[in-house]
Amino acid sequence: MANRTTRLQSITDFIVENVGEHRSDIGSLVATGFNMSRQAANKHLRRLTEAGVLENIGNTRSKEYSLAVLDGNSIEIAVTPELAEHEVWMEHIFPFLGELSRNVEDICQFGFTEMVNNVVEHSSSPVLNVTVSRTAADILMTVEDRGIGIFRKIQDEFGYRDPRDALLQLSKGKLTTAKEAHSGEGFFFTSRMFDSFILNSGALQFSRTNSMPGDWLIEVDDREPIQGTEIYMEIRLTANRTTKKIFDAAMTEFEEFAFIRTHVPIKLAVYGNEQLVSRSQAKRVLARFDSFQEIMLDFQGVDTIGPAFADEIFRVFANQHPGIELIWERTTPAVDQMIRRAKSNAP
Repeated sequence: MANRTTRLQSITDFIVENVGEHRSDIGSLVATGFNMSRQAANKHLRRLTEAGVLENIGNTRSKEYSLAVLDGNSIEIAVTPELAEHEVWMEHIFPFLGELSRNVEDICQFGFTEMVNNVVEHSSSPVLNVTVSRTAADILMTVEDRGIGIFRKIQDEFGYRDPRDALLQLSKGKLTTAKEAHSGEGFFFTSRMFDSFILNSGALQFSRTNSMPGDWLIEVDDREPIQGTEIYMEIRLTANRTTKKIFDAAMTEFEEFAFIRTHVPIKLAVYGNEQLVSRSQAKRVLARFDSFQEIMLDFQGVDTIGPAFADEIFRVFANQHPGIELIWERTTPAVDQMIRRAKSNAP
């Protein structure tokens, strides 16, 4: 009996874990994975559908399954200087999360309150819309405003010529438009805590997900530009990371909570079909590097760079800032050659 119960739970866990990416063929996947007939697999799908864990659409031949929302909430809130993010969390989000492991609860609280605080402090939006939904596998929270938009706000505040410059600097982790009140680390940490973090503003989308490591910038041309900012944060209930692990990845015991390390996706500096060849482009990447002690330059998605671009970063900047360590990864042979050529010219 115990073995049968264990097998039943294993099948349930397998379906919950995989149905998101196998909506139409989850039955075949279960049958293959557990050495059973397709009819037996369908019985398990019906069992979970009747229990409210799954929902389906379509007929027998084209039926698709997805996780059902077990609980959730959605509310629009007027934004005032007195709005406290922890009160929004306690009243409108936390009661709908159900029983969670402590690490997942901590991540949800940190990310949600950080993003709501950004709306209150920076957006100039009259209203805030928040939602939360829970399935058997994950939690999704959204924070939306109708203010100036995060990229436009930073662009205007720092005089960048393009909102994509704002995203490039924001991804480094220490950019804030209210330095006296914020360290600028909330966005950086939050984007790394969740399994999926997506931010839409204007015609741009920033995303960071476990399925596609690294920071991604997408110019969305099949929709109207979004007024304000929309943020989506999703985390699996089985996630084992903790807020401390995320903090520790960028802090050391020798710096008392001093943020010293950052990861910079160089492809965010590429606009359209342009090539990274000039010193001015390099200086755009280098902006605010002096706030860190260790910088990881990620060249994934960048096929080539010019000698002037490489020289400005790996010789000129490196010579001017000997206390900052520049590390590079995921380079093509052509990019790696340019970097090593620039470094060989350093005194």
